[in-house]
Amino acid sequence: MHKKVLVCLPLNDAHRAALEASVPEFEFRFNALDDVHAEDVLWADIVLGNAPVSMISQNKHIEWFQSNSAGPDAYLKPGVLPENCMVTNATGAYGLAISEWMLAMWLGIQKDMFLYRDRQNQRQWAPIDRPVRGITGARVLCVGMGDIGSNFALSAHMLGAEVVGVRRTVHPDTPCPDYCLRVVAQSQLDEELPEADLIALSLPGTPETNKLFNAERFARCKDGAILINVGRGTTVDSDALVEALRSGKIFGAGLDVTDPEPLPADHPLWGEPGAIITPHNSGKFSLPKTLDNIVDIFIHNLKRYADGLPLDNQVNRTTRYAADQNGGHRLLSTL
Repeated sequence: MHKKVLVCLPLNDAHRAALEASVPEFEFRFNALDDVHAEDVLWADIVLGNAPVSMISQNKHIEWFQSNSAGPDAYLKPGVLPENCMVTNATGAYGLAISEWMLAMWLGIQKDMFLYRDRQNQRQWAPIDRPVRGITGARVLCVGMGDIGSNFALSAHMLGAEVVGVRRTVHPDTPCPDYCLRVVAQSQLDEELPEADLIALSLPGTPETNKLFNAERFARCKDGAILINVGRGTTVDSDALVEALRSGKIFGAGLDVTDPEPLPADHPLWGEPGAIITPHNSGKFSLPKTLDNIVDIFIHNLKRYADGLPLDNQVNRTTRYAADQNGGHRLLSTL
């Protein structure tokens, strides 16, 4: 079997050599993410990495698109990829990096670190006159228990928090990890919110999750809860979040994603002292291990493709989740 493979990632020489050695009979071309060539995209049978959607949509013979992100939403829109094109994502690559970002954000908000940074910028030696919060015994609600949510749930448990996981659906045989008190279905979310000190969101952007956290749902939250969102900005009604922060219903919000995104300069969220916003970069490649993980996933699936085996991390185009389907499995990072 001879296939033409385009890899769009900021790889080093070792990464390139490992990819080429994984399936020697395949022909490879390498582009940087910020310098993708249209002729290479049209040449490829397989694209590994998030080449521009405008280029990908012109390739009508592409057989397999492997995203370097967990949520390849833009590529799942009608007309971008042929119907028979397999789509896989990078579930299993980002759990470590993003869960560490979540942990840092949680601690920073709980201990008023970001407010002290504001005072430092104003050269103020002035304590914040209120008690800080602890992690031990805190109730953490992880809404989304994929690779990212599971990594964070484990970290929170190891620090002494009580963790409840929320999955899209739960069946009688759905396992409950030993680091969770229980795992419940998303339909039971409202029952868990009044007890949650921290709500950690790591959900894909789907019609089902659109504005899942609106004014009504914020009203159900425990007074002074903290919200962290690393999934998709559309999961949270931004205007409702502003009101929840101003009223004190939500004590603080750590956001790596927003709606809209990028967040306009005049949006009121920028001015909320309880909101800490980063530009959707909690994953990416700032942690070198993340890129290594992505290359490992690419190699794993390339070998399966060459051997005629079902690919892992296949994305369901309707739910946008990576799922155990068509003989493949959802990959998880090594904790």
